[in-house]
This record gives sequence, structure tokens and C-alpha cells, in this order.
Amino acid sequence: MNTTDDRIAETLLDLARSRDADSSFCPSDAARALNPDDWRPLLDRVRMVASRLQRDGLISVTQSGKAVDALSAKGPIRLSRPLH
Repeated sequence: MNTTDDRIAETLLDLARSRDADSSFCPSDAARALNPDDWRPLLDRVRMVASRLQRDGLISVTQSGKAVDALSAKGPIRLSRPLH
């Protein structure tokens, strides 16, 4: 399955919109939604696209409750609707 960055972005935004304003999700949720049988190879691209959406103000990226950059953060991150 060839997953485009636009499809990843659409999935990330759909997941963010489908949750309560104060809820977050893991990038692996998006990867699993896109390819349930082989999702792990998508994780780096999901983070890359999440970084672009974060830069555009469309999602927030946190780690231990603090805002972080999706690409430079080490370890697990959480994605959510933008924090305003």
C-alpha cells in the first residue's frame, strides 16, 4: 500500500477531530488506521507529517504534557487538536 503524505495528514486531522478537545492520541494510531497489518514502517513518515501540521498550527504535539517538536522529540509523543 502506497500511503501518501496527504493521506497521512488527512488521517491525523480526522483522528484529532474525532476526539474530545482535551484528548490526545499516539502517532501509531494513525499508522494503524492507514495500514493495520504493517503499520510500523509508517511511523517516521507519520511523525514527519505531524511536524508539518504542527508547524501549520493544525495539531499540537506534546510529550509528558509539554509542547515539543514532533521531529526532534525522543521517545513517545502525543498528538491532539491545537492548544489555544
